[in-house]
Amino acid sequence: MDVRRRLTLMAVTIAATPLVLGGCTAERKPAAGAAPGAAAAPTVTVTPADRTKDVPVSAEVGATVSNGRVTSVKLTDDKGRAVAGEPREDGSSWVPAAPLGSGRTYTAEVTATGDAGRTTVGRTTFTTATTNTNRQALTSVLYFAGNQTYGTAMPVTVAFEPAVPKEARAAVQRRLFVKTDPPQPGTWSWLEDGSQVYYRAPDFWRTGTTISVRSALAGLPIGKEYVGDADRRSTSKIGRQVALDIDNATKQMSVFQDGKLVRRIPVSLGKPSTPSSSGKMVIMEKHQQTRFDTRGEPDGGYVVDVEDAQRLTWGGEFIHAAPWSEGDQGYTNVSHGCANVSSAAADWLMGITQVGDLVTVKGTEVPLRPGNGWTAWNTSWTEFARGSALPVPPGLKPAPATSPPHPGAVAGGSSPAPAPSASGG
Repeated sequence: MDVRRRLTLMAVTIAATPLVLGGCTAERKPAAGAAPGAAAAPTVTVTPADRTKDVPVSAEVGATVSNGRVTSVKLTDDKGRAVAGEPREDGSSWVPAAPLGSGRTYTAEVTATGDAGRTTVGRTTFTTATTNTNRQALTSVLYFAGNQTYGTAMPVTVAFEPAVPKEARAAVQRRLFVKTDPPQPGTWSWLEDGSQVYYRAPDFWRTGTTISVRSALAGLPIGKEYVGDADRRSTSKIGRQVALDIDNATKQMSVFQDGKLVRRIPVSLGKPSTPSSSGKMVIMEKHQQTRFDTRGEPDGGYVVDVEDAQRLTWGGEFIHAAPWSEGDQGYTNVSHGCANVSSAAADWLMGITQVGDLVTVKGTEVPLRPGNGWTAWNTSWTEFARGSALPVPPGLKPAPATSPPHPGAVAGGSSPAPAPSASGG
């Protein structure tokens, strides 16, 4: 029942350690009345190097400074207009707020200030590349829409077609930005095949958190054949904490809000020939009505309209109303992999759940496959962090639990961009 569809050159940035670069200019401004032997003026090396051509439109302004620190960055285009941007959190470069224009010339001025107040201005002028017809656009999809309210387990997900090779993942990851308010830092983690990358914190998001995402991939050279397709932004909030636990042994769904049990609902899961997946999933979509059409799939062959359906996997597992199986719910598994509930229960669930709520299924015949849905929580934090293509801050770890937490409690595949299967059962 699984139907699925199918970015090494980094943006020009400066590393945290000094680089040997040429062609830049630096203007030193000594402090008035500086005495011999006073503190040396800072030195600045700016990138891209002066007069560089064919710079990617994803370029950032970098600077290596000695005897001081960067205190301002100004970037202007060839018409004298200022370009908006901001520094990276680690200070390694200054990032334009939007892709640069193709075939345009830009001038960057980086001011560094020393401990004694002496300043140096480093300047560089560079020209961006024109549209590169020798590279194909690598398709990316950002699964984090703006102006939404998501559940506390909502990962930021970016999917790719084709998959990103391992040697290009660090460059791609550096162009994926997440900000949280209040701050709740996390990391990105790649599926082994490079088809998807997830961002989450060690603990579930706190209710009321605002999450802003930028997938700044437009013009980023990726390997020898591809270039990033788009620059996308979105900002949304985290809503109330809701989690669903489904136990195959009891055929019951337990619904928790803010860590408290509010309802138990009888379910019928996948029969042995088409079992439901066991693992930690996230509600991906919600539909008041949809159609399952499994004609052409190995275990399919039926068409049925269903109400109050909530997607859990790309492979077609949903929670949905199934009035035809209400006599089996709580007793026998008869579905094609979905979690069948009564019409009344499905309608009630639609009113309490959000996209991004955690759904845990246990005790079935098969485990949840990585990437079959947004599977960022179906692993420990330690294992998740190993999937980052960039170093993860060593202090980033889950908050210690004072008592065994409920899985949804809020604390202190082989195919990229899978196409949703319409199947269910």
